[in-house]
Amino acid sequence: MTTREEAMEAVSKLLSYLEKDHEREGLLSTPKRVIDSWDEIFSGYDQDPSEILDATFNGEGYDGIVLLRDIEFHSTCEHHLQPFNGRAHVAYIPVDRIVGISKLSRIVDLHARRLQNQERITKGVVDDLVKHLSPMGAAVIIEASHGCMRCRGVKKQNAVMTTSAMRGAFFEKQDARQELMQLIYSKPL
Repeated sequence: MTTREEAMEAVSKLLSYLEKDHEREGLLSTPKRVIDSWDEIFSGYDQDPSEILDATFNGEGYDGIVLLRDIEFHSTCEHHLQPFNGRAHVAYIPVDRIVGISKLSRIVDLHARRLQNQERITKGVVDDLVKHLSPMGAAVIIEASHGCMRCRGVKKQNAVMTTSAMRGAFFEKQDARQELMQLIYSKPL
């Protein structure tokens, strides 16, 4: 495992690749600031989904769709180390247990705060819901804009990538999937 000091040295070396005067005043503390920001941005590596989703409550017979939509997130593309951000819609149909609403956004953040691709975040969140909640159905839809598409390569400013993962009733039953889509894409409050 690389130490914090070795990581700061690596950032310093990268700065010398970009900037002839990489030891000027404005860059002196940049390696430390970069590593400090990475500790926060990539904090998902230090979290365990069970710590988030294992605290459940009695569902009191509720068997409808539970949806938290428009969960904003920020992540980093593992291919170019460019940021991507967007919104996630997370839904499940409980059997016996429900989870606190903040837990749905926290599980998105756990996956987003790692070097990622959008497909892996989508699959990871839905798989965690199935594993820890054992719902009748689970679904995750993510819409995001990617820095690697916006500022390099094809330079498409308004492109939005959408990924989805459906399990259980959302995968097997068209009417459940249709109701979910209506809830997600209905007019906001």
